[in-house]
Amino acid sequence: MSRSAKGKIEPAAKVVATPTRRESISKLELTITLVDSSKRAALFGSGDRHLRLIRGALGVQLSARDTTIKLSGRTQAVTQAASVFEELQHILLTQDGLTDEQVAEAVRFANQQKTEKHNGDMITVYTKSTLIQPRTPGQKEYVEAVREHDLVFCVGPAGSGKTYLGVAMAISMLKTGTIKRLVLVRPAVEAGEKLGFLPGDMQAKVNPYLRPLFDAMNDMMTFEQINRFITTDVIEIAPLAFMRGRTLNSAVIILDEAQNTTASQMLMFLTRLGHNSKMIVTGDDSQIDLDRPEKSGVTDALRRLRGFDGIAIVRLEQQDIVRHPLVQNIVTAYANGKA
Repeated sequence: MSRSAKGKIEPAAKVVATPTRRESISKLELTITLVDSSKRAALFGSGDRHLRLIRGALGVQLSARDTTIKLSGRTQAVTQAASVFEELQHILLTQDGLTDEQVAEAVRFANQQKTEKHNGDMITVYTKSTLIQPRTPGQKEYVEAVREHDLVFCVGPAGSGKTYLGVAMAISMLKTGTIKRLVLVRPAVEAGEKLGFLPGDMQAKVNPYLRPLFDAMNDMMTFEQINRFITTDVIEIAPLAFMRGRTLNSAVIILDEAQNTTASQMLMFLTRLGHNSKMIVTGDDSQIDLDRPEKSGVTDALRRLRGFDGIAIVRLEQQDIVRHPLVQNIVTAYANGKA
């Protein structure tokens, strides 16, 4: 993917596909137009070594001229090579050169896609070695709800994948250019967000409470990518109080641990939703830390918003827990009221 001068995300490569012979669908020709011609030498490698590596690994014929690359060969191999060039151009958006290891990794991932059986549930993130997909019917319902609705509430016990899958879906949309920003929000310390009593500056105060969101992202992006996106404000991680007065367009906004919001805080958050954006609200309504649990913003929102078009409510259960097997037993024991 590429970013224009105004920040608009556009396809990294224009691909034109035509069968080499009308009677044969096993052969394919593709023409890829480079997005940034100034990165041509970096993409091709010294002495065109990157092109030779891709050609040898995937068994495709390729020729490069000016701002285009022509690929031909077996349909599957050509499609894989096109995927490799798209990924390499995406990498070159944020750096000036490519290492042989990065090219080899892109080729390995293309081969992995060929040999592994992928389905529509797979969530694609930046880290190639991480394959994420819903593992239970409840989680699948959750993922589908995020794809089809602009506002999704997901409530359920610890370990059921509420935060992890929500972050994965958001990062997948960021990677494909569906959105421009990812905003991760949590109530800090308590629903009242009494940050002033904690030592250190604001970053030091809120980091411990935002740690679970970092943990999820660490599985899906490299440390360098996370830092770069945070520095450029592509990813923002903030306490709930910082959302007041804002409108967020072309973004996915995730409110985690939402059971610890009040009804007024929930209203404030939900009204931040802007054009071309999605909101995901996650929480565990069995672990409300408010002085008056019945005043939880999640409980109130579920009651008020159930049945509205464009809003999905998904409830995960003990059988959706995918952490250590003991976690499911622990949650069940406490849910049954055992002392």
